[in-house]
Amino acid sequence: MKLIINGLSKSFGKKEVLKDASYTFNQGEVYALLGRNGAGKTTLFKLINESLDRDSGEILLEEDGKRKPIDFKDVFFMVSEPELPKFLTGREFISFFIEANRENIKNLKNIDEYLEVVELDKDDSNRLIQDYSTGMKNKLQMLMFLILKPKVILMDEPLTSLDVVIQLQMKRIIRDLHKDHIIIFSTHILQLAKDICDKIVLLHEKTLHPVDSLIKDDPAFEDTIIDLLSGEALDKDIKAIEENLGEGNEQES
Repeated sequence: MKLIINGLSKSFGKKEVLKDASYTFNQGEVYALLGRNGAGKTTLFKLINESLDRDSGEILLEEDGKRKPIDFKDVFFMVSEPELPKFLTGREFISFFIEANRENIKNLKNIDEYLEVVELDKDDSNRLIQDYSTGMKNKLQMLMFLILKPKVILMDEPLTSLDVVIQLQMKRIIRDLHKDHIIIFSTHILQLAKDICDKIVLLHEKTLHPVDSLIKDDPAFEDTIIDLLSGEALDKDIKAIEENLGEGNEQES
């Protein structure tokens, strides 16, 4: 399975955010989407899940060699600060979510099994969501996509402002489920990208740039990424990276 972005462009008035952006994301790999503030990472995610209309370009899902336009039902968009109903308990919310989406759920488990996966204990699940920390709310978000099993999972700064324990739990969940999905998450934490992700993609100057996987293991990883995003890298360095990964993408296609 592949998520194919081809020639994607988006502007807001006179501000051009994306211009002819293209990239292919593959099932079974976790991608870090890195970019400076305002680069368009959230805009890209909203285009993929169809909550924004694109100006031009294609967003396709390929399965068994057949391509089709992306459908919002194929995508789950996890945000960093979820808005959830305050006056339901976590358990009540998940029960409501299951009932509302029952026809789209395969191999439904009981609620306790799901809660166990994200390590939300009985006492916490019976508390009102208004008393939940951001980390606990994000565990409910994770439960939502664990239940729905979408083909594409988008995570916008998913581990920001979480304590160390919850970060480690969520990292484990991401790694456990990545084989069956296409997972893309945006982050400004370079170490997190290095720890979790198989591949890194830069959103810079309105388009998508793959980064050589070998750079992740380089001691100068963070400096290299900062140089690329700040425009301080030499043109020949950027070209070399793009050519190296461009060849890799062609082989995967």
